[in-house]
Amino acid sequence: MTNWHPEIPEGQGPLYIRLADRIAEDIATGALGAGSKLPPQRDLAYDLGVTVGTIGRAYALIRQRGLVSGEVGRGTFVLGSTYEPSLEEDTKPDLDRPAQQTNGSAAHDMSASSWTQGAMHMPKDVAFGGTRVMVPSPEAIRFDSTSAPEIGQAGVIGRLTADITRDAPYEIASYTRSVPESWRQAGRIWLSRAGWQPPEGSIVPTTGAQAAIMAIIAATTAPGDQVAFEELTYSSIARGAALSGRRPVQIARDDEGPLPEDLARVCAQKHPKLLFVMPTMHNPTLGMMGEQRRADIVTIARQYNLWIIEDEVYGSLRETSPPPLAALAPERTFHVGSLSKSVTAGVRGGWVSSPLSHAQRIYTAHKMLTGGISFLLSELSSRLVLSGAADEFRQKILAEVSARFELVQKYLGAYDMFAAADAPFLWLKLPEPWLSGTFKAAAAAANVLIDDEDEFKTGRSGKVYHRVRIGITNPMTRQETAKGLLILQNLLEDSGACYDSFE
Repeated sequence: MTNWHPEIPEGQGPLYIRLADRIAEDIATGALGAGSKLPPQRDLAYDLGVTVGTIGRAYALIRQRGLVSGEVGRGTFVLGSTYEPSLEEDTKPDLDRPAQQTNGSAAHDMSASSWTQGAMHMPKDVAFGGTRVMVPSPEAIRFDSTSAPEIGQAGVIGRLTADITRDAPYEIASYTRSVPESWRQAGRIWLSRAGWQPPEGSIVPTTGAQAAIMAIIAATTAPGDQVAFEELTYSSIARGAALSGRRPVQIARDDEGPLPEDLARVCAQKHPKLLFVMPTMHNPTLGMMGEQRRADIVTIARQYNLWIIEDEVYGSLRETSPPPLAALAPERTFHVGSLSKSVTAGVRGGWVSSPLSHAQRIYTAHKMLTGGISFLLSELSSRLVLSGAADEFRQKILAEVSARFELVQKYLGAYDMFAAADAPFLWLKLPEPWLSGTFKAAAAAANVLIDDEDEFKTGRSGKVYHRVRIGITNPMTRQETAKGLLILQNLLEDSGACYDSFE
């Protein structure tokens, strides 16, 4: 036992983070030598006038930094300065990385020295244009994104890009003024599903799905028009619609999607021009719209002359699904897909299958909003699909998502959640007494970024889900994914931590 007794430094941030930083500093300076035993958690909590949960989280954090080891029945001991940590053996999963990820990246060095130099790299609160914004730490584990994981795409993309620059130097140097038939053919192939293929002449290549959706909103509505959204969905579209002068209106939903009776009520009372839905893999709930619900939505849309945007960016990860809304109502459905979740997000490849009456209008609106599509990126997206490389990447990504899903089951399987082996995110129900926003703040304080439920609400709502969305595909490796899930597991198990201040 040591006579060491810390003082929690003054400043902002959670108490347990400041205490962990003080312990790390004392270890680095030699005030706590190798082999020193830290005080029992209850004793230190009493001495410092804080909760046992605060001490437990501080000890867990320095253990994750590789500075101490915990031995059941004996206590917590300072390790030597050369110790390089791994996950504890009793909880360590199979962390084999895909071959493309074993490149020894220094960005994921977990050595003791990397943790003790300046302690933890936390997200920073900085001023931007008079507004306080959070800038994530480069070392943060980002579970707040669902982009396709890195599984070796760069090599193929590099070769195809070299071919394009050799084959089309003039087109790369100029603006894109026409759409090659190969781009449309690639879109027809990529968007096809469940026995449905987009009709000839319906395809509009776009700079990703979000640009496509905003072009559809611009082309089918006018400022002041109402656009219908589920009360919980990918809210960036609702915010973008509001920014462009449209008025989002909320539709009640269940596990399958919009409630037909509420959609009919809103249509009769507020007369929206457009409905945005994600029927195959709903973000964030993973809901699947059944065939009868799809038919009911189409019936109401026809009754009230409602356009439909069918966002299928996650649908490309699901091998089987009911026929899309575009197959049931081709005259009013805009079917949108992209490469971002199932191939690569950085190429920004996307397509719309539009009602034939509006294909040219969507192309023009997209050009006016974005300045036009990039020849290089559109040609690259097309070649990825037509060469078969996109589908090969999709299969590898599905295998990687499935492997990460196994880590989710290992670390968070005891909790209520919606998750699937082909889904790049999960929708986790928080145990009492955690609140969604508080848990997000606690995770951020531990350098793990997630999305709380408010991120997906399309307007003010009294409905509370007590859930968070956790994306599992953005971390570079399975090891990083496991590390972040372990941190979240520790938070969930420490219910007392939800009373800490994160101001």
